[in-house]
Amino acid sequence: MKNFAVKILAGCVCAGLCLAGLAGCGTEDKAPDIEVTTFPLPDGPEQSEIQVEPIPDISDDFIRGMDASSVLVNERSGVVYYGFEGQEQDVFMTMAQAGVNYIRLRVWNDPYDEDGHGYGGGNNDLETAVELGRRATSYGMKVCIDFHYSDFWADPKRQHAPKAWEGMKIEEKCDALYEYTKKSLKELLDAGVDVCMVQIGNEINNGMAGEKNPAKVMQLLEAGSRGVREISETYGRKIQIAVHYADIQQADRIDRHAKKLSDSGVDYDIFAISYYPFWNGTLENMQKVVRNIRENYGKEVVIAETSYCYTAEDGDGSGNSLSGSGDLVEGYDASVQGQASMIRDICAAAQEAGALGVFYWEGVWIPVGEATADNSPLWEEFGSGWASSYAAEYDPEDAGLYYGGCSWDNQAMFDFKGYPLASLKVFRQLKYGTQ
Repeated sequence: MKNFAVKILAGCVCAGLCLAGLAGCGTEDKAPDIEVTTFPLPDGPEQSEIQVEPIPDISDDFIRGMDASSVLVNERSGVVYYGFEGQEQDVFMTMAQAGVNYIRLRVWNDPYDEDGHGYGGGNNDLETAVELGRRATSYGMKVCIDFHYSDFWADPKRQHAPKAWEGMKIEEKCDALYEYTKKSLKELLDAGVDVCMVQIGNEINNGMAGEKNPAKVMQLLEAGSRGVREISETYGRKIQIAVHYADIQQADRIDRHAKKLSDSGVDYDIFAISYYPFWNGTLENMQKVVRNIRENYGKEVVIAETSYCYTAEDGDGSGNSLSGSGDLVEGYDASVQGQASMIRDICAAAQEAGALGVFYWEGVWIPVGEATADNSPLWEEFGSGWASSYAAEYDPEDAGLYYGGCSWDNQAMFDFKGYPLASLKVFRQLKYGTQ
């Protein structure tokens, strides 16, 4: 694979990107200098050990995204990432070379207990997002900030309020969420992170920030949206606001969520949806949902999370979320080719339905030790497992019972030793395919 790097040094990385005709979304004079290296997409089919069918109509700005929230804790646990030539290399450089153009980073308010022990799952506080966001920006990739508005995982099963917000009335919580959103984005932008999309909540089907009442959730969303809009105006940036839901297979329920947002007048740009093919139904149903949102509610759509396995093996002895043949989608085996084909087909279906693009979830979350080793000391100290024992008090019904290592290592796009898989290059090969 040939990569001709383009380097830019700008007082504002976003201004530099715009001058170069690349992806950026605003200007801010206070941002520090960041040297930006970019890697253009190919202009024809590439030689490859895997087969990728071309998607001729796909645009260069189609989101080829990656959630990379676990990188820092993995590195602190001793993980080394390599480039395509076998050399040690910044994992963000490798992703950029592979065609990834957008990095998604989750942010938790305070993922620590009273003694400062991390809850795990990346210990994804704002400081971590700043560091990872700067690294992503330095390789020309846009950044999506995924605010969970919780101190730990937020999803359809749980939406715990941050510890600091517990006991607040809804008006107080809205004020706290608004201020937190603005303060966090200011810190990210002042550090030079190219924030171009913000998720106000994560998979909020059943609530958000400790609130289950739909009307109160709408109030929280409006507070978060207002914070993003004000920061966008202050910094002269176009930052898109995404509202994120899961369970796309329940098309009628997704429609009701979209209608509730519309009826409540929530100000947002993108309806974000998780789509895991082994859990969430067919590609055809996914397309149906995407088209419905675009045509009936006038919103853009992005596939905010997806993934697939390249092996059935467990890399760290902690078990996998997707483990056996019974979990696989027909026609896509647990192989590097199967993973690449699935990603390609999801991108093709999303593009055909008019979606902005696709984010792969945690393609960098690999084991921190051998499957036969006791890796729990690393998971506990550095937060590189899905949850540490320290999260038990905050999340007793899930983390408190099942804390441990990474359940996603067989769905990563790097092998258990940190070397990139051939399937990672599918992002740069979408338009012209391989030969």
